[in-house]
Amino acid sequence: MNRFFGGPVLPTLFKLAIASIAVGVVLAVFGIRPIDLWRDFIDTIARVWEMGFDAIGWSVQYLLLGAVVVLPIFIAVRLWSVLMTRGRD
Repeated sequence: MNRFFGGPVLPTLFKLAIASIAVGVVLAVFGIRPIDLWRDFIDTIARVWEMGFDAIGWSVQYLLLGAVVVLPIFIAVRLWSVLMTRGRD
């Protein structure tokens, strides 16, 4: 347990409590409330999630757009090479 806390448990918990109070006072001076931090954190996670799905939608759109051009050319080239190979035999 000492290894996890980086030393004896009680002094470490005491240091954490003092640091938490100090940070709480500083945040209160700036008018930041804990619920605001959590709300912003959750909103950020939601935005990142939406951006991920937007990126997937964007990439699928361009994949399909490119496939409209690339696949017919690929099929034509493959058919041409098969016909040319059979013509030689």
